[in-house]
Amino acid sequence: MIDKKNIDYTLYLCTDRELMSTMTVEQAVEQAILGGCGIVQLREKKCKAREFIRIAEGVKAVTQKYGIPLIINDRVDIALAVDADGVHVGQSDMPCAMVRQLLGQDKIIGVSAHNREEAMAAAADGADYLGVGAIYSTNTKEDAGVITPQTFASLRAAVGLPIVAIGGVNRDRVDYVKGLGADGMAVVSAVISARDIQGAAKELVNLWRR
Repeated sequence: MIDKKNIDYTLYLCTDRELMSTMTVEQAVEQAILGGCGIVQLREKKCKAREFIRIAEGVKAVTQKYGIPLIINDRVDIALAVDADGVHVGQSDMPCAMVRQLLGQDKIIGVSAHNREEAMAAAADGADYLGVGAIYSTNTKEDAGVITPQTFASLRAAVGLPIVAIGGVNRDRVDYVKGLGADGMAVVSAVISARDIQGAAKELVNLWRR
């Protein structure tokens, strides 16, 4: 079982099969983990339930091998079906408090927050971490508004939960994201699209920790 108190949020990988440079999601995830990724979110927006379960089972075999948490985006049913380590939900998804009732206290729940009020509500409802963004505009989530440094600061001051910054994060923006007070960076194309996924992940982790 994953120890929720010792998760390394430094590099949080969100998958995207349309952007990855490898043949399979499992290959991409393993390379990212070898590069230093500490947590993986399986994100499948255009996937039927049966196919999603098949992919999730394959990815879980990889994350379990390395002791890395597997988070399922949005789909509580898929997380339950494959006994994933947790779920990440947005503001229009199942409420965090209800997700906690279904998953129990041992599972990890992440919630997307865009302002102080949403962050405080998520913390009160039992979230384990927050995903905050978009830090920069991004093609992977076209409807996400950009968060100002002032909004991020007020959100950061309001809650004690780990905060992962997401949206357009790449090697040139690591210092800015860290300077906001984030506990880690969520990345998609900066890692998953790289020809050398392991190398890209390692570079981001090294830039963060230098």
